[in-house]
Amino acid sequence: MNEITIKNVQNTLLWCVALVAIALIATGAYRNRNRANDIVTVTGLAKRDFDSDLVAWNGRYSKRAPELKKAYEGLRNDTTVVKAFLEENKVEPGEMTFSSVNIEKEYEDERDSKGNSKRTFKGYLLTQNVRVESKDLDRVENVSRNVTSVIDKGIEFYSDAPQYFYTKLGDLKVEMIAAATQDGRTRAEKISQNAGGKMGTLRFSSLGVFQITRPNTTAEASSWEGAFDTTSRKKTASVTIKLQFGLL
Repeated sequence: MNEITIKNVQNTLLWCVALVAIALIATGAYRNRNRANDIVTVTGLAKRDFDSDLVAWNGRYSKRAPELKKAYEGLRNDTTVVKAFLEENKVEPGEMTFSSVNIEKEYEDERDSKGNSKRTFKGYLLTQNVRVESKDLDRVENVSRNVTSVIDKGIEFYSDAPQYFYTKLGDLKVEMIAAATQDGRTRAEKISQNAGGKMGTLRFSSLGVFQITRPNTTAEASSWEGAFDTTSRKKTASVTIKLQFGLL
């Protein structure tokens, strides 16, 4: 066999080896591509009913007078009545907060005999807010119901509905995220088993919106912050988490 023939054989062998290597690489890439697509995506859910442990109640009262001094005196007398009412209903001093006094000048628009408009100063309107925060929910609810006794004494008092909160919300969120994650993992394992496969490692996760609603109601998240009900003493918290696992 001459030298030219030997070189041709060598070149042919090199080409064969190269083609085999390319084929193996392509096959591996194809398999890896398919393996990358072997995933299961689930959504885990956690819900929990709980009771509020803090209540806040807000009220405000006003006094009108043509002179500022008289308006202040009248408002100070009203404040004394409101404080006495709260104390009679066993609200502790540390549970009640009185805001600073808001002062407004009031005018009346009139027209004279010639039809010209003018503004006439009528007097002052003074307003003060009071807020009660307590962990004794029953006591504050009783205050909000009995506030009519203050109105009966001639005080211009406006009462808001009580608002209910939960002071351990951070701990609750952590517990529920863990529960939602476990729920999603269980779902993924069931799907993998039913499909004749085996679940692999977690590839992706995305936490959904944490919401607090009234019991036995549904509320769509109006924003990324979700719903946060403060009107109900009893509440339901819910959270979802999206999980994506590989399949072996």
